[in-house]
Amino acid sequence: MSEPGAIAYFRGAFVPRAEAQVPIDTHAFNYGTGCFEGIRAYWSEPQQRLHVIRLREHMERLVRSARILRLGLDPALDAERLSAIGLELLARNDHRQDAYLRPIVYKAGATIKVTLGGIATDVCAFTQPLGEYLDIRRGLQLMISAWRRIDDNAIPARAKPIGAYINAAIASDEARERGFDEAIMLTGDGHVAEASSANLFLVAGGTLVTPEATDDLLVGITRDSVLQIARREGIPVEVRRVDRSELLCADECFLCGTGVQVAPVAGIDGRPVGDGRMGPITDRIQTAYLRIVHAETDDFAAWRTPVLPLAAPVSR
Repeated sequence: MSEPGAIAYFRGAFVPRAEAQVPIDTHAFNYGTGCFEGIRAYWSEPQQRLHVIRLREHMERLVRSARILRLGLDPALDAERLSAIGLELLARNDHRQDAYLRPIVYKAGATIKVTLGGIATDVCAFTQPLGEYLDIRRGLQLMISAWRRIDDNAIPARAKPIGAYINAAIASDEARERGFDEAIMLTGDGHVAEASSANLFLVAGGTLVTPEATDDLLVGITRDSVLQIARREGIPVEVRRVDRSELLCADECFLCGTGVQVAPVAGIDGRPVGDGRMGPITDRIQTAYLRIVHAETDDFAAWRTPVLPLAAPVSR
């Protein structure tokens, strides 16, 4: 349920969220023909404002996703315009706590035809409060899923298609039903891709390792943030194929993403990772990341876009 008084962006206007409803014959509802982004904004108590994390990069990826999926997004709705809509929506909802922004590009036409061309495309967005998605100090218990990551040649991995997330959901549910926190998904040829909806890093011999983009993973923006932080910290980095067995002998492991942030992994398939506690490299990266997003340091200040008070409506 939405908060009382919540505002959404729908059909080109800011409207009460309760009015932002799509009909049951909407193409995207029937076939998953759309793409989305998940964007965090963190509340700074000293500054009394929200900061959106890597807003422009998220909106650029949304535009790329729409292009890859042939959704026919209006060229006027470029990353700059979408960023402005997102900032205004956050300002209108006036969250005074950590929040989440979800913009969606979707096929809004009413048809059951299995196609993309000739069907109207629209953009909508909503926000909601969002605290800690997981306990990011407690080490997570993961399992290697029997469900494989969808191949890039079947559904583009570099996009965020709405319909493709059934792949993540069934793997994640399988893990939770078996008593784990999350699932690790492998590629069709058995290499490590990512968690169900987060990128994965491991540490081996002091080197930070993550699977390469060609192994059917979403090229995560938080993943890129971790890589930049690691290089700033002088931590050796390798981006390469990762064998399943490497997970079982890693010194450290962690997940990263908009939702999970930087979350340490304590065990995989019932085996401890390292000594089963957060390792020193994971701790350094998590600490640096949280300080950056909470505006407690000037490092990587360009990642933060402040949400300014709305003086007057600027978009309809």
